[in-house]
Amino acid sequence: MTKREEYEKQTEKMISPILADYGFELVDVEYVKEAGNWYLRAYIDKEGGITVNDCELVSRRMNDLLDEKDFIPDSYIFEVSSPGLGRQLKKDKDFVRSMGEAVEGKLFRAVDKKKDFEGILRSFDKESVTLETPDGKEMRLERNSIAIIRLAIDF
Repeated sequence: MTKREEYEKQTEKMISPILADYGFELVDVEYVKEAGNWYLRAYIDKEGGITVNDCELVSRRMNDLLDEKDFIPDSYIFEVSSPGLGRQLKKDKDFVRSMGEAVEGKLFRAVDKKKDFEGILRSFDKESVTLETPDGKEMRLERNSIAIIRLAIDF
């Protein structure tokens, strides 16, 4: 397990009881370096959507725990956020929640000279994701070939 994965897993373990107190769901935790700064981010959600006040409640309680446990030696910024409109699908529960929804994404390598894809999520398993394309055809993608898949944003 990498240092990043260890920090994310430890954070998930610490934040889960806090989220349970409020009836919130943990969507994802990430530890990333951006523009020279390390960020520890927790993405949370609930039925009807997360508010800024919800994020603040969780952030205050979690900051105290992070200070107490002090398991990350690097200097970092902790953030609590909603997953946003174009939320990335990473875990099986994300795919279950998004069944029948429009998704879009990119592949690591082009298939039929295309890296981008879009369609309606119809099914998934450990190895693959099946979409109904805009022209009504079925498209099966190997999960390990997908660089990113997220809910499509329709403006």
